Amino acid sequence: MPARRLFALTLVFVLSSASLAAAEMLALLNYESKPGQPVRREGIAIMDIDPQSADFGKILMEIPLPPDLVAHHIFFNRDRTKAYVTALGKSILHAVDLTKFPYRLRAIDVPDCKVGEDLVVSEDNRTWFLTCMGSSTVIMGDAVRDTPLKTLSSSDPAAFVLYPHGIAIHNGIDRVLVTSTVKPDMSEQGETVSVLEASTGTVLSTHKLSSKPSAKSAPVEIMFAPNADPPVVHITNMLEATLWAGVWDPRTKTFSFYQVDDFGPRGQGMPLEMLYNAKGDRLFVTTAKPGFVNLYDNADPLQPKFLKAIPAAPGAHHTVLSPDERYLFVQNSLLNLDGMSDGSITVIDLSKGGQVLGSIDTLKAQGFNPNCIMLLPNHFQQAGQRASRTAE
Repeated sequence: MPARRLFALTLVFVLSSASLAAAEMLALLNYESKPGQPVRREGIAIMDIDPQSADFGKILMEIPLPPDLVAHHIFFNRDRTKAYVTALGKSILHAVDLTKFPYRLRAIDVPDCKVGEDLVVSEDNRTWFLTCMGSSTVIMGDAVRDTPLKTLSSSDPAAFVLYPHGIAIHNGIDRVLVTSTVKPDMSEQGETVSVLEASTGTVLSTHKLSSKPSAKSAPVEIMFAPNADPPVVHITNMLEATLWAGVWDPRTKTFSFYQVDDFGPRGQGMPLEMLYNAKGDRLFVTTAKPGFVNLYDNADPLQPKFLKAIPAAPGAHHTVLSPDERYLFVQNSLLNLDGMSDGSITVIDLSKGGQVLGSIDTLKAQGFNPNCIMLLPNHFQQAGQRASRTAE
């Protein structure tokens, strides 16, 4: 179809024909129709996003999705042999075996889950945890058989996590941390992070993440900093527009939390996703309003040092690094929200100090918004070929 070949390239460098023939970097992008389209569509596109590829910006394959699924995020298991796709519209989690081609989605019924958000897999690759913002539940599942095992919930909001969204796991200390974000219709907001025992799902403590009396800060994403000893988590407060950290005390076996940055003075709002480089000494944080990536020196994860803000586009959300960490790709869309759903993918060259090279407008030009971007692990490479990996 000619429309699938539409893409806008505004790159400012010249590519050699030799590099064009060899380069390839494939990404998974789940997408949905922009508001106002006559027919609603959803799908997963496999796109070449390598700036040095002849197929740069082209959709090479598409996997159709039900138009009412509202597919949200894509997550990998630990060895990247499997992808999971969460859904806002149905109580279904999809799994994709990435070792078998063509890729096929297998639906996993999770009836106790409404508005499925984030998923993490245990370090032994045997258990997953799925946050369900609409039902205020967390589902523990068997990551080998992909079946739900246990529903963590409570009728008493003080005893469990209200509107759970972000989730992080550290099996070395037997802890799972979950953010309390917002009611799906945004009519109520959370302001806490809860600490759970990973082996049982028991809530051990709950912590307010705001220095204000009743800020309703809506902590949204939470991640463990790589290689931090003792363990450190970083958290984005979506509505308060702040970045927080939590540090583990091995003596008391508890976390303490504190603010490390404020996006407001830089004119930014709605901080969302975080990404670390492989070494863990760089941290990238997106803000959806008006659309930036904030770069931090994370050599000391207890106090990340802000370096610079790189412009993206409205709705700056998920990010991925190229395997050599030269390029950063930013998916610009948040829930089809007005003013925060540009629909493009910003291409940034980190080797040139964070220079914005341009954007990939393939999906945007067709009336779609990408909702997530992940690099596709390549399990079919022969020895000696360039490996493909993600930096989460």
